[in-house]
Amino acid sequence: MSAVTSSLTEDQQKKLLSLFGHVRLHLLYKASVHCFTAAAFHSRCDKQGPTVIVAYNAAGFVLGAYTSKDYTQSGEGVKDDGAFLYSISAGVNKPLRVAIITGQCAFTDVPTGPNFGALVFLHEDKPEFQCKPGTGFNFEAAAMHGGNLALTEFEVYRVEGLGDLLAKPWRNVQWTAERKQQLMKAIKNYKPDIKTVQQARVLLVGPVGAGKSSFFNSINSAFRGNMTSQAIAGTAGKSVTTQFRTYTIKAGKGGAAVPLILCDTMGLEENADAGLDIDDLVNIYKGHIKDRYQFSTATPLTENAPGFKKDATLKDMIHCVVYMVDTCKVSLLTKQMLDKFAAIRKKTNLLGIPQILLMTKVDEACPLVAEDLQNVYRSAYIQRKARELSESLGIPLSYVLPVKNYSEELELDLNTDILLFSAVEQMLNYADSFFENQVIEDQEVNDQLELYRSSDHLQPVLQKHCEHQAV
Repeated sequence: MSAVTSSLTEDQQKKLLSLFGHVRLHLLYKASVHCFTAAAFHSRCDKQGPTVIVAYNAAGFVLGAYTSKDYTQSGEGVKDDGAFLYSISAGVNKPLRVAIITGQCAFTDVPTGPNFGALVFLHEDKPEFQCKPGTGFNFEAAAMHGGNLALTEFEVYRVEGLGDLLAKPWRNVQWTAERKQQLMKAIKNYKPDIKTVQQARVLLVGPVGAGKSSFFNSINSAFRGNMTSQAIAGTAGKSVTTQFRTYTIKAGKGGAAVPLILCDTMGLEENADAGLDIDDLVNIYKGHIKDRYQFSTATPLTENAPGFKKDATLKDMIHCVVYMVDTCKVSLLTKQMLDKFAAIRKKTNLLGIPQILLMTKVDEACPLVAEDLQNVYRSAYIQRKARELSESLGIPLSYVLPVKNYSEELELDLNTDILLFSAVEQMLNYADSFFENQVIEDQEVNDQLELYRSSDHLQPVLQKHCEHQAV
């Protein structure tokens, strides 16, 4: 399914946001995609908290209504002093904002289209609206919609407050060139605890569009010292990555390989029969899938298939799993996607593989971070999203790390590199935990074998002692 995107122009979005404080808009419903019906509206917009309707007409007006209350189809009138109607039109610099008439209900919470009295949308499940100035809100009809009641598009957004900067950062980061060099040196000098393994293998897992391929390109760019695009990345609604890929990173052009292999997969999708198959994921974990294996959404790889690697060793296995989630979409993760994450977490835990989570696109999610990336750990909004992810995916907050990929830049940025290298450092730390568990398990097996050998050695002596006792 193609990605659902906003129809707002940049200018319209700026004017709409000017009606609020410091907020972010999350698109919940788009009628041209989800249908111009009340049922489609309620299925996606009920119990979503504060929302704003964005309706478009053929006269070029963008108009709608904001409420801080939930839609619940209670059948009752809902009072909301913060509710307002608005209109944005070309050639007018300031949006029209119409407050609720004191003492009246903001909207009637009915199973039909959203009914704000003066404006009733999706009337009779049609792409149109009714206009009755004076019912709850007073305005001039021409100023609101230019006399055109037909809808060309209809959208609803959740309105989420971003909060301010925290007085103290919730994590401390040294934003210096020296710190970047320390991180680079630590990563390049990393050595796994097990001699037969030369590089830690880290698997990137996440929904379509989370930025897995872009993350590898960003890490590679940071080490190379210039922008690279080895992994195919894009913005399509379907997974750009269709193969299992293993990527080696080099420290500078023609430099030595960094002791880290980043493995990329198909993106996760909501439907059970789409995106990466969990059985394929387990085969990747165990080292059975070769580089450039072409995924099939119809059936997972079987043991006798050409792409299956039977003689996998510890160096072929995955040593750390990194989940990646677009910070802009944390609140929009569906139950199906959360269930898929839970199933993957269960399989991964059974195999004893450490896991961390990267929050991507933090600059797009929070304007304060976009202004200055050093605000990432002072942003109340980013902290709130990190806690939401921790709770919904069952991952400790200390395992959740915000990062920013390179996307439109032509030059490297110190702060971006520090966040990227800090994430890689944590991956290697968690890979070490995996190797340490293997060493402990191997030692336990050796101890058991040694005990078994000792028992065998004593067996003849014990037998002779028993025979002597019998005589």
